[in-house]
Amino acid sequence: MIAAPIGAPEAFGSQILGVLAELPCLTDASIALDRPFMVSNSLPPPPALDTLNEEQSIALFLDFDGTLVDIADTPDSIEVPGDLSQRLGSLHERLEGRLAVVSGRALADLEKHTGELSVARAGSHGSDCRDAGGAAIGAEPKDLAKDTRDSIAEFAEAHGFSLEVKTHGAALHYRSDPTLEHKGLQFAQALAEERGIIVKQGKCVIEFVADEANKASAVRAFMETTLFAGSTPVFIGDDVTDEDGMRAANELGGFGIAVGDRPSENARYGLASPAAVHHWLQL
Repeated sequence: MIAAPIGAPEAFGSQILGVLAELPCLTDASIALDRPFMVSNSLPPPPALDTLNEEQSIALFLDFDGTLVDIADTPDSIEVPGDLSQRLGSLHERLEGRLAVVSGRALADLEKHTGELSVARAGSHGSDCRDAGGAAIGAEPKDLAKDTRDSIAEFAEAHGFSLEVKTHGAALHYRSDPTLEHKGLQFAQALAEERGIIVKQGKCVIEFVADEANKASAVRAFMETTLFAGSTPVFIGDDVTDEDGMRAANELGGFGIAVGDRPSENARYGLASPAAVHHWLQL
């Protein structure tokens, strides 16, 4: 949650690893108050969505885990409202289609939990973008090589990480044992340098992807489409990987909303929890 996404192997150095090793694996409710840079930004709540949308055409970009649903111990143990896809469909109609879910999950895994989505969505941290009808936007995402996937799987099994296999990547989860973080980051650094892949860190998770697509590139791809063009982008997310999306929203004339009690360099407003997000969205 605290470490920035790592976009290139040279950025993922021993100095960063040394800092990260001292940081706890944080949830929204566990902030290390003895480290000043980790305390809440005390961001104000955003104005009502309907008010904003009356003043300007709003385009919403919503993270999933930690934003629309609470974080769970494992990716498959999240609790998702049974009618979430229908609620998002209604929000899609209110915004005249200018709504996208932008998740770190692969799209197939996302819809395994939500059911079929009838809104625009981006999976694998923005590398796989689809419109509301499921048509691809932009280039097909690259995949990790088989030997790289095998290396990640072998490391996970040997050291007690929970492996998440994604369509266009992989992830090591360690929420059940945060002490694994440093070991996982050392492995990720070595693998990134050896294979030329991209590594990102989130809340008790280390992500591996083959290209530099991120949530910022997803926001830009959607904003270039006819449906989204000319609107004001608003990105809502709870994790460090969402900062990319917020930064893109800022650059395109919009803003970010940070979820949870966490630092954010790019958010203008804050909401306390996924429940507060639902309330603000009137889901």
